[in-house]
Amino acid sequence: MGGITTDIKLIDEKGLRLDGRRPDELRPLKIEAGVLRRADGSAYVEWGENKVLAAVYGPRECHPRHRQNPARAIVQCNYNMASFSVSDRKRPGPDRRSQEISKIISEALEHVVFTHLFPRTSIDVYIEVLQANAGTRCAGLTAASVALADAGVPMKDLIASCAAGKVADTIILDLRKEEDNFGQADVPLGIVPRTGEIVLLQMDGDLTVEEFNTALTMATDACYRIYETQKDALRQKYCVSKDDIAGDIEEAAENIEESKKENELEQQDDVPDDQEGGQ
Repeated sequence: MGGITTDIKLIDEKGLRLDGRRPDELRPLKIEAGVLRRADGSAYVEWGENKVLAAVYGPRECHPRHRQNPARAIVQCNYNMASFSVSDRKRPGPDRRSQEISKIISEALEHVVFTHLFPRTSIDVYIEVLQANAGTRCAGLTAASVALADAGVPMKDLIASCAAGKVADTIILDLRKEEDNFGQADVPLGIVPRTGEIVLLQMDGDLTVEEFNTALTMATDACYRIYETQKDALRQKYCVSKDDIAGDIEEAAENIEESKKENELEQQDDVPDDQEGGQ
């Protein structure tokens, strides 16, 4: 980022980007909830060439104890990029970028979680980037939000996140690696769709006021589309259609009828002999 010169043509004469997308198009997005058996909640996100896994543990007792808050829970996020997630092997362990992203995601999630319900506890969120191609903080926040919902943690709403930016003097949505590296600006955004609140907003590069407003509007519209995909992922795990349970309903109805018949037969067998003689 920062307008580094390159021979790569990021936008062609037809206004299409390197991967054939229009400026306002998202990369393909797939979200799956409940992918880890031992976590309290989890989610997997494939966003273009990004592959991100999020896991939630808690609310549970906060350790070390001196970090406990007697009035509310604390949300602790650990964002990490696997060594093999990028083409040039990344050095294992936390770095300044990972610590910064962990901090801003924690703060964003704390805004929507009802932390006052769980004093002295910790809600631990782990985000592991398995494959990276720009936009991993947005993908990580999106995945973490679904994982919290999968864990049953009370929240005011999910958080949807997406980035917009400027490439070749054009405002575009959802930057990929080359656009992020050689573009002119990048604006990651995270919102609470139900209220419209902004819980994450950063900018790297230079934009005019008009360009910034255009990028913000473009990213906000994309967040609402991502929000629908998040809800679909949770519905797919927890909701069933009438067709899915039609067989179970029929079987239950047959069992009820059989039980009624058995009860009627038992009642007939229990009639006293003197009543039968009187008849």
